[in-house]
Amino acid sequence: MINKNKKTVIITGGAGRIGLALTKDLIKKGHQVLIGDINKIKLIQIKKSINSKNLIIFSSNLVNKKNIDKFIQYGLKKFKKIDVAVHCAYPKSKKWGTRFENINEKSLKEDLTSQLGGTIIFSQCISKYFLKVKKGNLILISSIFGTQTPKFENYKNLEMITPIEYSAIKSGIISITKYLAKYYQKKNIRINCVSPGGIKDNQPKIFIKRYKQYCSSKGMLDGSDISNLIVFLISDASKYVNGQNLIIDGGYTLV
Repeated sequence: MINKNKKTVIITGGAGRIGLALTKDLIKKGHQVLIGDINKIKLIQIKKSINSKNLIIFSSNLVNKKNIDKFIQYGLKKFKKIDVAVHCAYPKSKKWGTRFENINEKSLKEDLTSQLGGTIIFSQCISKYFLKVKKGNLILISSIFGTQTPKFENYKNLEMITPIEYSAIKSGIISITKYLAKYYQKKNIRINCVSPGGIKDNQPKIFIKRYKQYCSSKGMLDGSDISNLIVFLISDASKYVNGQNLIIDGGYTLV
């Protein structure tokens, strides 16, 4: 007997902090998962460490239509279906993180095209399949900085910043989510996005301390914290959630 609660999920950026945490959680729950990422070595390491027949990997730069289509077709070849797509890919140019005054036009175009444009193209490709099978669930990843400006005081005297293009891209992803949810409103396709607060990634201790003062409890989050929310969106418990931007930030945006 087929267990309808078990899903087949494809994840771009599967070797990243959110993608990896989500993959682990889904495999533990018995779902089938295909993860794609440009980092082939890390994908192989993940496959070996999780060691499950329900996990397959695909190494490619998933920012152009040709590679995305191959990724989707590989998932269909291996698992025969796709229930959910989660777009966690986060491609960055070599100049990513440059302050506003020093932005390079070439790098700016690269980041806008790969991150924002890549989200649109991925959504287009997977939607074609969802339309064919008359159902689907697409989850995009935005950020709290898609909803509000950064707290610049947290970055004082530090060699780090939230770049302006990050805010532009993440606010764009929220708009894409709402646009597509309305566009496919009568097609049995759900599109939502998750906007995490800051995620731990070896930031300076002073930054982590400054960040936490704006939060209600934990402060900076782990990938597993974000994964829990995405798992909910994947599940049938969220079947009436559509076109929404779900914020998970420990209260950071309350101030």
